[in-house]
Amino acid sequence: MALKVLTALDHARTQYYHFKAIVIAGMGLFTDSYDFFCVSPVMTLIGRIYYSHDDDDDDDDDPGVIPPTIVSTAVAIALLGAVVGQLVFGALGDRVGRRRVYGICLVLMVASSFACGFSICRTRKCVLTSLCFFRFMLGVGIGGDYPLSATIMSEFANKRTRGSFIAAVFSMQGFGILASSGVTMAVTAAFDRATKSGDISPTHTPAGADLAWRIILMIGAVPAALTFYWRMAMPETARFTALVEHDVIKATTDMGRVSDYDFDLQTMLEDTESLQQQRGAPTAASPSPASYGLFSREFLRRHGRNLFACAAAWLIVDIPYYSSTLFQSRIYKPWFPDPQQVNAYQEAYNLAKCQAIIAVASAIPGYFASVYFIDRIGRRCIQMLGFAFMALFLFALAGTYNAYWHGHASAWFITLYALTFFFSNFGPNTTTFIIPAELFPARFRSTCHGISGASGKVGAIIGAVGFLWASQDRKRADVRRGYEPGIGIRNALIVLGAICVVGLAHTYVFTPETKMRSLEENEKEKDNEGAGGPGSGPQQTRDGDGEDDHEEELVVAVKEAELLPKMTSAASPSSDRSHQSSSPLHANYRGEQYGTASSPAS
Repeated sequence: MALKVLTALDHARTQYYHFKAIVIAGMGLFTDSYDFFCVSPVMTLIGRIYYSHDDDDDDDDDPGVIPPTIVSTAVAIALLGAVVGQLVFGALGDRVGRRRVYGICLVLMVASSFACGFSICRTRKCVLTSLCFFRFMLGVGIGGDYPLSATIMSEFANKRTRGSFIAAVFSMQGFGILASSGVTMAVTAAFDRATKSGDISPTHTPAGADLAWRIILMIGAVPAALTFYWRMAMPETARFTALVEHDVIKATTDMGRVSDYDFDLQTMLEDTESLQQQRGAPTAASPSPASYGLFSREFLRRHGRNLFACAAAWLIVDIPYYSSTLFQSRIYKPWFPDPQQVNAYQEAYNLAKCQAIIAVASAIPGYFASVYFIDRIGRRCIQMLGFAFMALFLFALAGTYNAYWHGHASAWFITLYALTFFFSNFGPNTTTFIIPAELFPARFRSTCHGISGASGKVGAIIGAVGFLWASQDRKRADVRRGYEPGIGIRNALIVLGAICVVGLAHTYVFTPETKMRSLEENEKEKDNEGAGGPGSGPQQTRDGDGEDDHEEELVVAVKEAELLPKMTSAASPSSDRSHQSSSPLHANYRGEQYGTASSPAS
């Protein structure tokens, strides 16, 4: 029964509601990148306010440097919250529903963003404690938004452009980076001019700086809050309603609320009800519940390989992706005045300006390339291409680091760094978000995406915190204050390049291709073959021990295809029959399922 509705979704033409869904779902990713990338200039301001002139012998150090343990905690706490959010809200999305949990995540994100700015006191310990707590809660909301945004977009989209639509949702991260930089630059420039801080010593930080960083954080809640009404007005996805809640009639009605398909939706609804009455079935289809759960051996046999492929690839790519912050100081430091020569506002402004340049020059073009090519050359190919070029450019940076880049970064260094960022976005950073939303059954889709994303955020903690310490110079005399000696930037770059090579091999061995295939076809591939090979296509035979609800649905769909033309010819005039015969709803489902040529029923 559900196959009629789902086939209609797969073959529907691109419509206005698809683009509306991209914007609504993308606001969560927009807020995500805004909050994660504005923390660097915000911590710069906090350091100038709460850590200035702690020691009498630090004249040679940058003013207002926050101890590395505090910086590491502030970065890791939000990522840890994202791990919790992806696991919890991903599971809830498959049990309660995508739309309901989606709204909870949005409220949590908006409330936490405002709370980060309203840190309840002005002493160092209290401010940092409250800020870390609210950033953890913000991370929980952001983490929950990942599996729900991807799942909702994948279940709304048609199979021809599904990859581009999900990539477009993810590309909102690039605009979030740009927005965080723009807001930071605007706020710090306004405060700098209003307080006339250029006329005083750079080491003196005006009291207004304590308000500036709070405003920057709170503005991040505005875009998400503006989409709250439209997010709540979205219906539940038809796939969740039909396959998880087993209510095909409601799924069909919800489709009519948001779309303008090229077939008679009312006739479809009437035909479905008539067929159910002829077979003595209730109005809402009630197939028997699935026989296996998430932690069963059956799930491991059918979907364990795919879950490992998605989770491991996401973990691998986030290590070098979040480690890229290691290079930013090497990029902007030679191009901007020394921190001792500028005040707090100007230092934060320069850092935000650097982030904006990198976003415009590499991050956003990488996202756009993914949107354009994802449904043309495939997810698996792009993921392998991205890992390969990331490794190439990281090795190029490492090989000549001591001779050319160390202490005097040039335009070539910036170019190589930008290309690394470009191919992470036109590569595994985007595809690891898309593939988990396409491979798993509807009742596990959000959960498995959340598990994969949580694995990625563990990689982000390793990259952003672990490599921050590991990349310190091996000579204690050259180690930054508060750090311990590490392996050095050059060796860190070599390790990151090697990690990308591992990602390339992992993708080749484990990651299947999902391009131009329905979500149910991707699911049945694992049901049928038990274990897939790299890039393998859908199998046409069953192994006998993997039969479940799909067999019953297929038989029902074939019977409907035989009965439906008779009903429509008796109930509709010739013009209506002509209109309906062009619809995917009235195709011969034997040909649709088994790959044979068939003509529409007439």
